Amino acid sequence: MNGRRSTETPHYLLLDGLRGIAALMVLGYHLLEAVAFAAGNPEQKMFHGFLAVDFFLILSGFVMGHAYDQRWSKGMSVKTFFRRRLKRLHPMVIMGVMLGLVIFCLQGCQRWDGTVMPWPVIAVGTLLSLLLLPVPSAIELRGNTELFPLNGPHWSLFFEYVFNILYALLLRHLNTKVLSVWVAMAAIALFGYASLRPEGCIAFGWSSEGTNLLGGLLRVGFDYPAGLLLARLFRQQTVKQNPTTTQNTFLWLSIALCVLLCIPSLGMMNPAYELCCVAIAFPAIVWIGAKSTCVSKRATTYRLLGDMY
Repeated sequence: MNGRRSTETPHYLLLDGLRGIAALMVLGYHLLEAVAFAAGNPEQKMFHGFLAVDFFLILSGFVMGHAYDQRWSKGMSVKTFFRRRLKRLHPMVIMGVMLGLVIFCLQGCQRWDGTVMPWPVIAVGTLLSLLLLPVPSAIELRGNTELFPLNGPHWSLFFEYVFNILYALLLRHLNTKVLSVWVAMAAIALFGYASLRPEGCIAFGWSSEGTNLLGGLLRVGFDYPAGLLLARLFRQQTVKQNPTTTQNTFLWLSIALCVLLCIPSLGMMNPAYELCCVAIAFPAIVWIGAKSTCVSKRATTYRLLGDMY
């Protein structure tokens, strides 16, 4: 570690690398999803690839707690916090929306059913997307009930924005015990909700249809605070670093993450499996990854992919 960052808080490059691995898994998941859809299959083989989003969100909560928890006592204002988050996140939002708009126009400005969308509707949808505001189903551009039709993955970033605000206004004030209760209650609510849904899994939050939006709030309402709690517990521990094992650690954690995301559908057991992943396996991967701060070439390479996601 070098530069100004070393004088403030350590930067966990291995975790950045794991974010890149998860980004590749999300890409693979959506590609296989498209192939399965084109072939008329009800589901694809890499069924649990969507859980990479939950890994991202747990990691985001961990990084947020690690980077900002102690800055509040040093005089950082809410306004400064929001400005930093906007500068960090929103340029990629704008880039993603504009790229999606170009592709949409090149495809003839058509919905999935072939309906050509009028330019005023496209303009409103684009403006809402640039502001990271959900697009109402009445003017949803692609006809797939997506919250952000010009860049579908922005739904998770939208919820992360929501919880950034909630962190600054509420979550940072909660002590560890209260935050632990929040996480436990959120886990019960999330997986109870998933068990009652026809899909029987937590792959929700991306759509404006029905109660999908509520599901997204429950999903991020567990993931993000769980990451915050993990950061607090980690900071309270005296962890011995072992830089000689970092490269192997990154390799084995990457393999573990890929295996967890590649598991096919387990039917009625999906919610139980997903609970084990997001409440046990993913926090364990983040914890072990945070213990290894030595930089390996492999982790640094995948870190760049994580930053691009």
